[in-house]
Amino acid sequence: MADILDLEKDELTLGFIKLTDMAPLAVAYENGYFEDEGLFVTLEAQANWKVLLDGVIDGQLDGAHMLAGQPLAATIGYGTQAHIITPFSMDLNGNGITVSNEIWEQMKPHIPLMEDGRPQHPISASALAPVVEDYKDQGVPFKMGMVFPVSTHNYELRYWLAAGGLEPGFYSPEDVSGQIGADVFLSVTPPPQMPSTMEAGTIFGYCVGEPWNQQAVFKGIGVPVITDYELWKNNPEKVFGISAEFAAENPNTTIALTKALIRAAIWLDADNNANRPAAVDILSRSEYVGADAAVIANSMTGTFEYEEGDIREVPDFNVFFRYNATYPFYSDAIWYLSQMRRWGQIAEAKTDEWFFDTAKSVYRPDIYLQAARMLVDEDLANEADFPWDSDGFKAPTPAADIIDGIAYDGRTPNAYLESLPIGLKGSQTVSGSEILD
Repeated sequence: MADILDLEKDELTLGFIKLTDMAPLAVAYENGYFEDEGLFVTLEAQANWKVLLDGVIDGQLDGAHMLAGQPLAATIGYGTQAHIITPFSMDLNGNGITVSNEIWEQMKPHIPLMEDGRPQHPISASALAPVVEDYKDQGVPFKMGMVFPVSTHNYELRYWLAAGGLEPGFYSPEDVSGQIGADVFLSVTPPPQMPSTMEAGTIFGYCVGEPWNQQAVFKGIGVPVITDYELWKNNPEKVFGISAEFAAENPNTTIALTKALIRAAIWLDADNNANRPAAVDILSRSEYVGADAAVIANSMTGTFEYEEGDIREVPDFNVFFRYNATYPFYSDAIWYLSQMRRWGQIAEAKTDEWFFDTAKSVYRPDIYLQAARMLVDEDLANEADFPWDSDGFKAPTPAADIIDGIAYDGRTPNAYLESLPIGLKGSQTVSGSEILD
C-alpha cells in the first residue's frame, strides 16, 4: 500500500485525448492507483489539443495527457505562452503514417519486395516522391494530415518526408501554415477524424496515434506504410503536463500523481505485456478511446497490420515502461526543440545552452525520481528499473535506429541540425518564401 503524502489538493480533474497512449491515466484510475495516493480524480476527454492545453493553463484541468511539444512550445511562447512542466513521460512509439488505398497503389511499384512478395519494411518516403511529382505535374496539391503544429506526428511526418527527399515546408513568424516551399502540404486534423477526412479525399494520408491507423485498415480505406518505431526506434511520445504554478503550489500532490502514473506504466508492460488484453478492454470503453476492442488490440498486443492481412510482430509498438519510457529525459525535449528550429517554428538560431536550459525548465526528472524512490521504498517498484544516476541525457540514438541513417545526440543540438540535409541550419531564417543565410 502506498504511503499517503500530505496532499495540498486531493480532488483533481485531468484531461486526455481519445488515443491508446492515454492508457496510464485510465489504468491508474481503474486499478485504484490514484485512490491509493489519496487522490480523487475525474478524467475528462477533450475536444482537441488546443482546448486541452487551454484547460491546463486556465486551471479548469489540473493536468493532462499532452503532446510532448506542447509544454515546450508553451514555455518558449510558440502559440500560447505559459510555463508548463512534465514530471512523467507517458510512452514510447505508438504512431504510424497511413496513406489512402489509391496512393498506396501508386507507391507500390517503387517499393522493394521481400521473397514472399510482401513489401520490404521500413518503407521510405522516396517511394512516395514520384507520386507527389505526378500530382504536382497535374497541378494537384498533395495534402496530408497531422494532429497539431507542435505534435510528434507533425515532426515524424516531416522527418519521414524529408528523409525521402520531399520538402514538408517551413514556418515563419509571418506564415504559420508550415507550407512555405512545400512539396507535401500538411494541415491539422483531429485524430478521430483522420480516417473519415482521408476517405472524403480532403487528405491523401496522415500521421496519427493509434487506433486511427488500424482503423483505416479495418474500414478498408487505407494502408499504414510505416510505424514510428521503424522511423526512430523507441522515440518519445506523449507526456503528462501540469503548469509550473500547480507543481510549485502542490508539490506533494504532484509527486502523488507521478507515483500513480508510474505504477500504471509498470502494470501496462508487466510480464511481457500480459496485462494488455485487460488494458484493451478498459480503453475500448466509450469514456476512454471508444474504438472497437479488436482495433485497439491490433497494436496494443504487440502486432501491427499494414495491408489487410499483412500482420507483423511489432512487440514494442506501444511501450509504457520498458527502456525507461516514463523518465523525462532532457534529450527527448531537445529533439522536439531541434525539430521546431529545423522547420522554422523557432525562427532564429539558438545556442546549445539555450536548448539545454529550455529542456531543464520543462522536463523534471527530479520530481520523477522522488516519486520513484517512494515507490521502491513501498515495495511497489524495483530499484533496478530506474536510471538513478542519469544526467538527464540518453545515450545517443545510433544511426541504424533512424530511417535516414543519421544518429541523434541530445548533447549537440546544433551539430545535429547541421547533419540533416533538409531543414534550417546555423543562422538561416525564413523570409517570405526564401531561406536566408
